[in-house]
Amino acid sequence: MAGASTAEWKCMGLSMWQQVVLGLVLGVAVGMLAGADAEPLKVLGTIFFKLIKMVVAPLIFFALIAGITSLTEAHHFKGIALKGVSAYLATATMAVALGLLLGYLFEPGVGVPPPPADAASPLPGAGAPPPSIGEFLLGLIPSNIVHAMADDMFLQVVIFAIFTGVVMNNIRGNTAKVKELNQEMAHIVFKMIEWIVRTAPLAVFGFVASMVGTTGLDVLESLMKLVGLVIFACVLQYLFFGVLIAVFGRMSPMPFYRKMLTTQTMAFSTSSSKATLTPAMRELQDKMGVSMSSSNFMMPLGACINMDGTAIYLGICAMFFSQMYGVPLDAHDYVTLMLTCTLGSIGAAGIPSGSIIFMGMVLASVGIPMEGIAVILGVDRILDMFRTTVNITGDAAITLIVDRSEKQLDMKIYKS
Repeated sequence: MAGASTAEWKCMGLSMWQQVVLGLVLGVAVGMLAGADAEPLKVLGTIFFKLIKMVVAPLIFFALIAGITSLTEAHHFKGIALKGVSAYLATATMAVALGLLLGYLFEPGVGVPPPPADAASPLPGAGAPPPSIGEFLLGLIPSNIVHAMADDMFLQVVIFAIFTGVVMNNIRGNTAKVKELNQEMAHIVFKMIEWIVRTAPLAVFGFVASMVGTTGLDVLESLMKLVGLVIFACVLQYLFFGVLIAVFGRMSPMPFYRKMLTTQTMAFSTSSSKATLTPAMRELQDKMGVSMSSSNFMMPLGACINMDGTAIYLGICAMFFSQMYGVPLDAHDYVTLMLTCTLGSIGAAGIPSGSIIFMGMVLASVGIPMEGIAVILGVDRILDMFRTTVNITGDAAITLIVDRSEKQLDMKIYKS
């Protein structure tokens, strides 16, 4: 994928991450000064997310196929796929366990008054029972790929893209022109997102100004313990990725943290893994020496199934609500929460505040009233910024480690 990366694009002498931080600071200032009058500025962020949503399904589709078809040896693809999926599921499970453990130890929900008993469900379908294993597996298979793309069923898009790429590799020489066309389509979509991402500072300004202006910062006071615990857990998980790089990648994690700054700033400001996907892939390839095949396959896959920050959040919130309502949990309930929180982190699909819908499923699985979700809506958007940063950092760290294990990583670029 040739061309200047988003990370290198400058405006008025400022790099992208500096522009985003500037937009964030100005958004907070304008929101505090203008109050509710800043609400119309939300349209700037809404336009940005609609543009991202417009191209993210084609990005996942073409990038995954490009990554798979560039792996000419079947054993190479199987190695990356097996290692990647296993690592993603393992880190998600550990993230849920971390959230449940910290929630159990620090008891963030003790003393927090529950909402009125007649409070309405905050979101349609938030209290739906968890799907069975059979229903979940059947839901992965698209009956209509166009419908799956239109309705943001990203896991179905991933399944179809992987199936397409594997078949193309199996046919080999007869699909050379199709592979070349797919590479060009992937390049076009990358360029489209690169142009869209250039508007991120303006989008961040509008969205943050609206959020601060309409909700203010007072909402943090009553839930400060929950907010502080989620942030603390995200920091622990963030540092844990460095341990994984050192242990399994056998290299210093410091270049990784230093070179991910633009991606992490973008993730924190936009609260969207999908909006951050292209900058992350660019930084992995251009700054860290990760192979294009690993990046193109692992990162879109991770953006759809690996959400460690969301897993932590669901685990802590499950404990928060059980303590707030005084609902005791036994060993069976904790096992159920491990499964449903992991499933919920996969289904959240990286959209802003997507975990709220799946939180209803998590609470219903252990008999906790889902009306309590209304209590945390005021701080959810703020915490979404932290957990999205953890989500995309986890995707990148696992991609780096897998590429290293496959002996594809250019260590000269990584250490530079």
